[in-house]
Amino acid sequence: MKVRDRGIVVGTIPTGTKNCITDVDGVRVGHVTLDYTLDGDEYACTGVTAILPHEGNLFTEKVTAASYVINGFGKTTGLVQLNELGVLESPIMLTNTFGVPAVTQGTLQYMLERNPDVGDTTGTMNVVVGECNDSYLNSIRHFPVKPEHAIEAIQNATDQTAEEGAIGAGKGMVCFGYKGGIGSSSRVVGEYTIGCLVLSNFGKKEEFQQPRYCVSNKERVKALSETSDGSIMIVLATNAPLSDRQLVRVTKRCGIGLGRTGSHFGHGSGDIVIAFSTAHKIAHSHNQMLETRTQLREGHPIMNQLFTSAAEATEEAILNSLSQAVTTKGRNGQVVEQYPFGEGATV
Repeated sequence: MKVRDRGIVVGTIPTGTKNCITDVDGVRVGHVTLDYTLDGDEYACTGVTAILPHEGNLFTEKVTAASYVINGFGKTTGLVQLNELGVLESPIMLTNTFGVPAVTQGTLQYMLERNPDVGDTTGTMNVVVGECNDSYLNSIRHFPVKPEHAIEAIQNATDQTAEEGAIGAGKGMVCFGYKGGIGSSSRVVGEYTIGCLVLSNFGKKEEFQQPRYCVSNKERVKALSETSDGSIMIVLATNAPLSDRQLVRVTKRCGIGLGRTGSHFGHGSGDIVIAFSTAHKIAHSHNQMLETRTQLREGHPIMNQLFTSAAEATEEAILNSLSQAVTTKGRNGQVVEQYPFGEGATV
């Protein structure tokens, strides 16, 4: 159940039809969830989530992209080249911290099968992977995530409303001492849409801004107290014609939504935003010396509306990750409870 179904409305800008990142035309999301016993008290409680900007070949038809590091305690791949060139040429993949190498390999294998020229008659490929540490519930040292799980997540991607909560990369994540994971939301500004998907794994129970949402939490369910600073990955998609520099400006506003929920971007928290625009497809091979693109005028009032949308969608996506998650058991018999939404959860 999304938080709007509980009576919690975030902000004033209207949502898209699905209130999901897939409201941005062409964007697809896929998950693979690992949930099974390993040896002894060890447990696979993790997964992979894939976000695809469009249905075509992402290497031959790249999209404008950028990233912004709010706090850099993270182990991503691909962001250096992403920011240098301002383009995305692979799915955006999310997983656990120690799953990054396997997911990078699997995504690369998937893309190489569709682009036999890569590494031969053309250049290499930049794969983008983000992570959060799910080691409280997941036996991360056993490396349950394999390359084939990345391929499966990409193949599972659809443009339907994305599954949220303890699903995919969110299976083992903890948010404000309760079960977190995948959450999504969107905003519509005129003819443009901004969609946000988060992998939430941050915060202590005391930091959650319950009064802001008129949510009553009277210890009906015990929250964890021993979790670390944690992390959050934020993926922002839009069909607004923005340059990579303008995308950076928009991504910075995601930190506002994150902060409203209670985060202070802790020392050990990897708080990272990756954004892309589907307004243009950028051909990998072309002979022209010049290229022309349309972009929004910087001083137009719509820019402020997009800034507001990024903040609102991020905030609501985080709340949805809590609202959609279910109580989850992991390694050593450890359990993380669903946040006790219920009576009083109205605005």
